[in-house]
Amino acid sequence: MPSLPAAEVQAGSKIIQDVITPLGSTLFAKGKILLPRDLEILQAFLIQHVEIEGSENENKTAEPTKVASKQAAVKTGSIVNETLLSKSNSPLHDEYDKMLVLIKSSYRSVAAASLPIYELRSQLELLISHLNDYHVLKFTPHVLSEEDYNYHNAVLSALTCYKLAGWCGYPQKDWMQAAFAGLLHDIGNTKVDPALLLKPDSLSSSEKEEVRRHTTYGYQLLRNVTAINEGVRLAALQHHEKVDGSGYPLRLEGSQIHFYAKLVAVADIFHAMTLERAYRKPQSPFLVLEQLLKESFGMLDPVIVQTFIQKTTDLYNGTRIRLSDGRRGEIIFTDRSNPTRPMVQVEGKIVNLAIERELYIQEII
Repeated sequence: MPSLPAAEVQAGSKIIQDVITPLGSTLFAKGKILLPRDLEILQAFLIQHVEIEGSENENKTAEPTKVASKQAAVKTGSIVNETLLSKSNSPLHDEYDKMLVLIKSSYRSVAAASLPIYELRSQLELLISHLNDYHVLKFTPHVLSEEDYNYHNAVLSALTCYKLAGWCGYPQKDWMQAAFAGLLHDIGNTKVDPALLLKPDSLSSSEKEEVRRHTTYGYQLLRNVTAINEGVRLAALQHHEKVDGSGYPLRLEGSQIHFYAKLVAVADIFHAMTLERAYRKPQSPFLVLEQLLKESFGMLDPVIVQTFIQKTTDLYNGTRIRLSDGRRGEIIFTDRSNPTRPMVQVEGKIVNLAIERELYIQEII
C-alpha cells in the first residue's frame, strides 16, 4: 500500500513512520495500529499523508510528511488552526488535544453506539502520564471555542478529579475511576436540547427541569458500560447534589452522596466558571476559589474544597501574575489563612490583597 492521504487511511492500518504534527511532535509512533478514533485525530491535527505498512516509500524518512503537513496547515487559513499552530507545544497539550477529539466524538455518538471505553481509558492514561505538568490554575488548552465548552469541561474535570482524589488521600485504585467520573459526568447533556444548554437568558421552570434531567440521562447512558465502577455512574447522577440536601435530582445529604460525585462537584464548578461560555466571560480562578469556599458551608464538601484551595494556591514566591487592574507583578508571600490573596510586588510596591479587597489576581502569567 503506498503513502496515503490521511483522509483515505483505514482503521487497522499499521504505521511504518512516526506521524509528526505541524509543530514537530510525535502524534503516533511507528508500529501503531490505527483505531477508528485515530482517524479523526489525524484530521484534527492537520496530518495530510501517512506512511502505511507495505508502502513503496518505507525506507524514506518522515520529514517530507512533516513538511507537507506544515505547508498544508498554513494553506488552510483557518482561525482555529492558526491559533493551534501559534501556541507552544508540550506533551501534555498533545495528549489533551487527542483526549478532546476522542471525548467529543464519543459524546456525539453515544446515543447511537456503545461508548469506546477502552480507547477512552487508553488515552486518559496517556494524558495522566503528563499530570506533573498540569497545574489547575495555570493550564490553558490550545484552542478554546465556545461550542466545545462541554468537552473542555469534561477533560479538565478528569485531570482535576485525578489530582484531587490523591490530594484528599483516597486510595490510588480510586484515582483513575475519579478521573473517569470527571470525564463522563455531563454525558447526559447529549440528550438535552442544545438550545437550552446555550441559552443566555434565564430558563423557565420547565426548561430548568429538562436541563436537570441530564443527571439521570447520564446514569442511564453509563448503566451498562464496562470498565467503570458504580461510583462513576453515581457521579453522573449525583454531581449536583448538595451536602445540605438542597441539590438535585434526589436531594441527597452528606454521606448519601458518593465521594466521586463530591470531587466532581468541585472540579465541575471551578472549570465551569473559569472557562469561557457562549454567554459569559471566564472568571478569575482566584475569585472562583473564594466562591467555592463560600459554597463549602452547607453545599460542597468542606474538606475537599479546603484541600483543593490549599493545593492549587501553593505557588512559589516569584510566580508572575496579572492583577484585575491590568498591572503585572509577582507573588512574594502567601498567608495560608488567606491563600487566594497573597502579598504581591507590583511596580516596586508591595500590595496586600487580603487588605486591598477591590483587587484580585486575574491570572498567572
